[in-house]
Amino acid sequence: MKTYNKSVLLFSISVALALLSNNSYSKVETIDVAANAVQASSPAVQPSPDMENHTSPADPETMEMQNKQTLIMLENTIEEEKLRQQFSGLRSELQKLRWEKELLEEKLSLAQLKRDTVAEEENTKHAEILKKLKNENDVLAQKLSIAHSKYELARHESKKQSEEALATLRSEKSQLQEQLDIEKLKRDNAQQKDKLAYDDKIQALTREKTLLNEKLDLQNSKRTEELRDAVIEFEDKLTALSRDATLSKAKADTLKSKLMIQNNEARLKIVGLESEIQRLEMEKKRKAYIDAQPVYLEDPLKKDGTLVISDRRILLNGPIRQGTADYVTSRINYYNNKDKKYPIFIVIDDSPGGSVMQGYRIVKAMEGSEAPVYVVVKSFAASMAAGITAMAEKSYAYPNAVIIHHQISQFFFFRSMNLTQQKEMHQESQEWWKRLATPVAKKMGISTKEFIERMYEKNSDGDWSEFGTEAKELKWVDHIVTSIQETSQLKDPNEDERKFLGKISFKVDEDGTSKAYLPRLSPKDFYYLYNPDGYYQIHQ
Repeated sequence: MKTYNKSVLLFSISVALALLSNNSYSKVETIDVAANAVQASSPAVQPSPDMENHTSPADPETMEMQNKQTLIMLENTIEEEKLRQQFSGLRSELQKLRWEKELLEEKLSLAQLKRDTVAEEENTKHAEILKKLKNENDVLAQKLSIAHSKYELARHESKKQSEEALATLRSEKSQLQEQLDIEKLKRDNAQQKDKLAYDDKIQALTREKTLLNEKLDLQNSKRTEELRDAVIEFEDKLTALSRDATLSKAKADTLKSKLMIQNNEARLKIVGLESEIQRLEMEKKRKAYIDAQPVYLEDPLKKDGTLVISDRRILLNGPIRQGTADYVTSRINYYNNKDKKYPIFIVIDDSPGGSVMQGYRIVKAMEGSEAPVYVVVKSFAASMAAGITAMAEKSYAYPNAVIIHHQISQFFFFRSMNLTQQKEMHQESQEWWKRLATPVAKKMGISTKEFIERMYEKNSDGDWSEFGTEAKELKWVDHIVTSIQETSQLKDPNEDERKFLGKISFKVDEDGTSKAYLPRLSPKDFYYLYNPDGYYQIHQ
C-alpha cells in the first residue's frame, strides 16, 4: 500500500474546497481538479514496507486502487464540507427565525397593550391577530425541525456511503493481496523446480565427469602397458633390425613416401574446397542476373496493346530541376550516340513538373536526338512533365494515368519588386508560356487562348486534369497501352541500393505542416509545377 505525503493531501483538499465554494464548479469538476492537483504535487511516492516484497513500484492495479481510495476520500471530504455549508445555512435560517420570533413577541406585547387601551369591539380582532401570529410561529418551528432532520439524514447517508466505499476498497485490496500471494507461491514453486532440475543436472554431469576420468585412467593404464610391451619388443628386435639396416631404410623411405602422399592429398582437398567456394560465389552472382537479353524493337507497341521497353530507358520522377535535366539529357545523348535506330524511352512514374528552363533542356535534347525519344506515363504527369509528354515524338500512357495542364505559376515569396519589375516578370512568364503552350495547343488543333479558356471551363482553378483515355482524345498522348513489358530489368533490384537524384530538404512548420523545399532557381527561371496545397516551397 503506497502512502501519500500529508502536505499533498491537504493541498488537494484545500483546492477542492476552494473550487466547491465557487458555484461555477460542479462536484465532478471539483474532484477532477483535486485529483490532478494530487498527481501534480506528489511526484515521489514511497512504497510501504509490507508491500515492498509483493508488488513492483509500477503495479497498475495497486496504483488504480490507491487512486480510487484517494478519490473517495476527496469525495467524502467535499460532501462533508457541503453538509457543513448546508448546516451553516440552516443555522442562519434558525437565527433569522429566532429574530422573527422575538419581533413577533414584541408585536404580541404591543397588541396586548393595545388590547387593554382599545374598545371592547376590537378585542376580537386583536385575538385573531394573536392567533395568526402564533400559527406563524408554529410553522416556523416546524420548518426548523424539518431542516434539522434533513441535515441529520443527509449526514447519516454520506457516512453510510463512505463506509460502503471503504469496505469495497478493503475487499478489493484483500483480493489483490490473495492474487499476489498466489503469484508469489507459483513463482517460488517454479524457482524450486528449476533449482531441483539444476541440481540434478549438476549431479549427472559430476557422475559423467567421474566416469570419464575413470575411463581415461583405464586407457592411460592400458596405453602404459602397451608402451612397455612395445619397448620390450623393440629392444628384442633392435638387434635384428640393426643387422638389416637396408631393410629399415627402405621402410623409412616407404613411410616418408606415404606421408608425402597424404600431404599432397590434403593439399588437393584444400584446392578443391577453395574451388567449391569460388563456384558457390559465382553461382550467387549469377543468380542475381537473369539469363535473358533486353528486347529492342523499332516499333515497341504490339498489336495487343503491350508496350515493350528496352534498357534504353530513362527515369523522370519527382520535381524537374537542374539535376533531373542533367540526368535525362546526358542519357539521351549517350543512347543516341550508341545506336540511332532503336527508340529511347523516358519513363514517368510520378512527376508534378518543375523548372521551365530545365524542362525545356529535356525537350530540346529530345528534338536533337536522331534516335526517336518516346515518353511513357505510368501514373502521374503534370505541368512541365505533361508538356514534355505532349511534345514527344510519340507518347504512351496507361488508361488510368493522370495528366494535368495549367498555366505557369510564379513564386515571389515576399520579394520586393516595383511595378516595372513586376511587369517585366509577367512579360517573361508570358513568353515562356507562349514557347511551351503553343506546341501543345497546335497539336490539339486550338489556339493558346482557347487552350487557357478550356482549362478554366474544365476546372475553376485552371488545373485541367484528364485520365489517359481522355488525354489521348485531346492528343496529349498518342497511344493508350494495356500493359508494359520492362525487358531491361535483368538484375535483382535487391542487390543495389536505390540512388536518388539531387536532394530535397523537408521541414515541419510551427503549425505541424510538412513542407518540401526545392532548390533555388536560376535568374529568369520559373517553376512550372503542380502545387495546389503549397507542399513544395523554395529556399530563399
